[in-house]
Amino acid sequence: MKFTDEALKRVNNEAEKLFEEIKNLEPISISKLDSKSCMAVFVDIINGFINEGAMASERVGDIIPSNVKLLKLCKENNIITAAFADCHDKCAAEFASFPPHCIKGTSESEIVSELKDEGGYILIPKNSTNGFNEQKFRDLLECHPKTDTFIVTGDCTDICVMQFCLALKTYFTAADRQVKIIVPISCVETYDAPFHSSDFANLAAYKLMKDSGIVFVKDVKE
Repeated sequence: MKFTDEALKRVNNEAEKLFEEIKNLEPISISKLDSKSCMAVFVDIINGFINEGAMASERVGDIIPSNVKLLKLCKENNIITAAFADCHDKCAAEFASFPPHCIKGTSESEIVSELKDEGGYILIPKNSTNGFNEQKFRDLLECHPKTDTFIVTGDCTDICVMQFCLALKTYFTAADRQVKIIVPISCVETYDAPFHSSDFANLAAYKLMKDSGIVFVKDVKE
């Protein structure tokens, strides 16, 4: 790896192109998706990443309205919907990398009230950044073998969302199956912290996922 002034210029040029690309994304109509083969997955839209605790971020909370809108559309169109919720024991291995958060049995590990009030989703607690590893989700896939389109939303774009999308994509690639994974930009976000710029992290995640075949759209509409 080479970190030079010239490399920084190339990175800046690439970033400008990506920002322009993202600004020009188009929405997708949910009516164009086959509800019988589509699944929506909401990742970690929970209190512990929005309203309270060491990992809470006001910026992440901004995606709640767009996710409520999407959840309503999924219910109206009979699209099966799952919602991951980070949920750890007090001595979770993940706490070697992140501050203790979303302890099992606390309000931090619960879906935010705005989505909870809407309901209609299958709740899947998860004990790592990658919800794909949860057996309950794998069982859900097996129960719906015709699913070939996934709408993925939530937080954090560069951690739980990206890891899940890439795992899902490679799972089907290994099985020689073509699937479409759609990420609405309006429905995903990450946090700001020292040495973790949300703008940079979002952009890097967008680039990495797009290069792996994940499809990005501006929003999901009727």
